[in-house]
Amino acid sequence: MSKHQQHLLLLLVAIAGVGTLFWYGSRPEPISVLATAAEMGVVEQTVANTRAGTVKACRRARLSPSTGGQIALLDIHEGDKVKAGQLLLALWNKDLTAEIDLKEEEAKAAKANSRAICLQADEAQRESNRLAKLKQRGVVSVESIDKASTNAKFQRANCESAQVSAKVSIARVWVSRAQLERTQLFAPFDGVVAEINGEISEYVTPSPPGIPTPPAVDLIDNACFYITAPIDEVDAPKVKLGQPARITLDAFGEQQFPGLVRRIAPYVLDMEKQARTVEVEVEFTRKEDIEQLLAGYSADVEIILEAHQNTVRIPAEAVLEGGRVLRYLPDDGLLKEVKIQSGLSNWDYTEVVTGLKPGDQVVTSIDRKGVEDGAEVILDTEQQP
Repeated sequence: MSKHQQHLLLLLVAIAGVGTLFWYGSRPEPISVLATAAEMGVVEQTVANTRAGTVKACRRARLSPSTGGQIALLDIHEGDKVKAGQLLLALWNKDLTAEIDLKEEEAKAAKANSRAICLQADEAQRESNRLAKLKQRGVVSVESIDKASTNAKFQRANCESAQVSAKVSIARVWVSRAQLERTQLFAPFDGVVAEINGEISEYVTPSPPGIPTPPAVDLIDNACFYITAPIDEVDAPKVKLGQPARITLDAFGEQQFPGLVRRIAPYVLDMEKQARTVEVEVEFTRKEDIEQLLAGYSADVEIILEAHQNTVRIPAEAVLEGGRVLRYLPDDGLLKEVKIQSGLSNWDYTEVVTGLKPGDQVVTSIDRKGVEDGAEVILDTEQQP
């Protein structure tokens, strides 16, 4: 090789070296990204309520007397547990109790009078039968027999009339007792007294038609609770009775309670300036969960429509429009766009039917600038989950 060729070769090597240095110095820095490996797990398809739901008691009675009056008995306090049939409140009713006593005595007198008249009727019938036997011997007149028979029938009619009068007297007692019950409040079921509106000697009146007033006693059955929550009308056809659900309550943080769909409203609520919704009721499936609840808690429900077990899944935020993901290639430090076939999906995970295998890493920070197919990246290890 001539000296000229050697000088030319050295010049080319120098130019190549300078170009390489310039390329390394001017190339963009690798982009820091977050990536998560595809894994085996459960993926569910769910629907959730659009607005906060509410814990409600299966039975709740807002009780008030059906007549007005002055409170004479109120032997309960808020928070007390009561039994079905227990007297909760009574208005002043001494006049009614006195009237019942009077009518009970009148009923006793009517019953005794009925018994006496019926005894007379029995005696008249025996006399009529005796004369009828004597007629066969010809010792009594026909006129005597007719009088005795008529008298027996008359006395029997008096007996029947007295018996009916006695029954009427007893019915009057029951009418008075019913009027007395209008001044009393009895617990219709076992429960807890949630609220009392009134004090001894205060005057209470029933609610006028169409004008609700606070109940005298608010009674809650704390042995049974359920959730009522609205879901979007678009999701309503997917929900079926008996589907499993997860319940979360603000009062219990992240704790979840299992439940089942027990009712789907047969109509759509037309909410002004809001999406139309369908009310769904979800019951608790574990008795021990009910023991710590209070009516009125706010709640959210997530109804599980379908679930696939032991399937490949990736975070839902890693999926781009059109079923694409950016797979991280650790050997090259590059991103590669991959088309996947997805299955079930929810807010947390998307099922991968084809396109990825467990262990393949996909980028979850897809909103960062420059994150695209072919980009050179490094993993942000400090923020990796």
